[in-house]
Amino acid sequence: MTTDWLVVGAGYTGCVLAERIATQRNERVLIVERREHIGGNAHDHPDAHGVLVHRYGPHIFHTNSRRVWDYLSQFTAWRAYEHRVLAEVGGKRIPVPFNLNSLEALFPPRDAERLTSKLIGTYGSDGHVPILRMLEAEDPDIRRLAEFIYEHIFLGYTLKQWGVPPERLDPSVTGRVPVRIGRDDRYFQDAYQAMPARGYAAMFERMLAHPNITVWLGTDYGRIAGEVRARRTIYTGPIDAFFDYMHGPLPYRSIRFEFQTFAQERYQEVGTVNFPNAHPFTRITEFKHLTGQVARQTTVVVEYPMAHRPGETEPYYPVPQEESRQRYALYVREVEKLNGAVIFAGRLADYKYYNMDQAVARALKVFDELK
Repeated sequence: MTTDWLVVGAGYTGCVLAERIATQRNERVLIVERREHIGGNAHDHPDAHGVLVHRYGPHIFHTNSRRVWDYLSQFTAWRAYEHRVLAEVGGKRIPVPFNLNSLEALFPPRDAERLTSKLIGTYGSDGHVPILRMLEAEDPDIRRLAEFIYEHIFLGYTLKQWGVPPERLDPSVTGRVPVRIGRDDRYFQDAYQAMPARGYAAMFERMLAHPNITVWLGTDYGRIAGEVRARRTIYTGPIDAFFDYMHGPLPYRSIRFEFQTFAQERYQEVGTVNFPNAHPFTRITEFKHLTGQVARQTTVVVEYPMAHRPGETEPYYPVPQEESRQRYALYVREVEKLNGAVIFAGRLADYKYYNMDQAVARALKVFDELK
């Protein structure tokens, strides 16, 4: 087959670039996707009970980028949704990120009032502070509070999610869920927070509904690379796999998802409940909170993080450590040797921990650079 562009992977990055090239450049695009569906890890579908679920764990859309919001709004209407998360700590369920409401739920009133004053005095009202920075506070009361938060909320969850303690991870990870000096219980504080009204799969279907776009599902790039002739190639898969792991596999974390359906209207009080210390799993998410679906049954997903094994598990999260960066740099040098024949973009190709909106922004930037 001959085409203008070959795009490897039908996740956010691949779909956005395919849509832009097809509609704005009027060029032909062939997308090859190893899985049997489009949308990458954001794919959703009705389960056996008719409940709309996210096959690869909860995906809640949020962004501060007006450009990203306006772009995706071409392909979906939105359902307003602000995600809230509780963490089970000491037999109580408290809001996370940890904030002043969490403080009052866990500590006696006088202690909570005193600590609140010290936090506001040190970090300002409505401020944010990474837990590792808070551990370095000069005030002994704030430092003790930080040690409590670290031990009961951050440490156990991080060990399960990443397989290493927080201090061994890049600050970009540990800073993603800071301590908030305020009372906003929303998990995200972005300007735009919503869910695709008909789901992610429907949004991606509209994105790819163009005569210039052809999609081959269940197709491994390695098997068809010699059969397809394209002027340019965009690769969104794992960069180490593209080069046959010549410098060794890059570390990723994977997850085992366990879905459970219950014959009741609601299973838990918010969309997600975290379990930092008890149980081998990290969190439980109930999809009907996210989607607003009305159904007699409800389905939840329980997440069990695990190390990624190439060929056996799905790579979800790049592990941001110095050793990983050094190995990734070796693969970047291999990319440079290709002299632009293949464009690498996306969470797996860039080996970066992108949120959904960041993946869209990255794809739009790549397209801008094509011009």
